[in-house]
Amino acid sequence: MEVYTTENEQVDALRRFLIENGKALVVGIVLGIGALVGWRYWQNHQSEGAMSSSLAYQQASEALAKGDAAGVSAAETFSAENKNSYGVLSSLQLARYHADKGEFAQAETQLRTALTQTKDVDLQALTALRLARVQVQQGKADDALKTLDTITQAGWAAMVADVRGDALVSKGDNAAARAAYDKGVAANPPQALQALLRMKLNNLPG
Repeated sequence: MEVYTTENEQVDALRRFLIENGKALVVGIVLGIGALVGWRYWQNHQSEGAMSSSLAYQQASEALAKGDAAGVSAAETFSAENKNSYGVLSSLQLARYHADKGEFAQAETQLRTALTQTKDVDLQALTALRLARVQVQQGKADDALKTLDTITQAGWAAMVADVRGDALVSKGDNAAARAAYDKGVAANPPQALQALLRMKLNNLPG
């Protein structure tokens, strides 16, 4: 089941960048539906430690891609031992793996871990947005709304409104959901997200 419809390309591209370059990065990501809006980052000096972390991350990522218990365990160990950008990406990959299998409780655990691994506000916003989506999938609409309240940057307004509307629909509050979707449209998001929001508005009962 696809829970993530907006960020996978961005995270995959960032993962490839880290693997190919092997540099310690602090990353902020600004996302748009269906396309890469952009990301910002600055790099620290390259060191043997950074190269070692990059190699270990690549190995953990490849192990997880196999989809077996050993691979999942290797990725979980790497995530737990690395409180940095590599650890965040590993946690996000694990969350995506579990969500795709319908294991939303495990996905939530990994996303909560990811939130502790970075202080970058955009990467935290990305993680919180994914967490809110997973919480909606679990029927935890109130938890999802609280999670969304932690995302305060203006650049995320439309995406937050989209997930907020979904959470409110799941609660049966169609009037509040309509207000949320309207707010998302008013934020003038990229065309794909705007079309999605308008479709959801049109599908709401009068």
